[in-house]
Amino acid sequence: MRARIKWVEDRTFIGESGSGHKVVLGTAPGPEGRTPGPSPMELVLIGTGGCSAFDVVHILEKGREAIEDCVVEIDAERAEQDPKVFIRIHMHFIVKGRGLATNKVERAISLSVEKYCSASAMLAKTATITHDFVVVDTAAPTES
Repeated sequence: MRARIKWVEDRTFIGESGSGHKVVLGTAPGPEGRTPGPSPMELVLIGTGGCSAFDVVHILEKGREAIEDCVVEIDAERAEQDPKVFIRIHMHFIVKGRGLATNKVERAISLSVEKYCSASAMLAKTATITHDFVVVDTAAPTES
């Protein structure tokens, strides 16, 4: 696996993956007060959520569950002292589908966070990682 990061200006960089995808990284706020892109540490959280969501979807599809959507909301805390590693990460999964088995969703999430997701395995060296989930049954009638 390879990557390349190029400095653009101030605290703005362009990251390019070995597969040719690019992302702007930035921590210096512009005139509107917004940064030009996520910070490197925000990308670490995004990558962790993506890694785990990928696993959950894959595991549930492999188990022939009718999954339709998977969202991971992450809340994290960093150490106050440099290198300011993550010390607490909570992942909240919202999994939607038709008649999903709650126990299978729970198992898929646990397998991802505790076994398969490389990103969470690395972060677990410095952070306490917790998770919870809700299952939304899209086959259930909606209230009017």
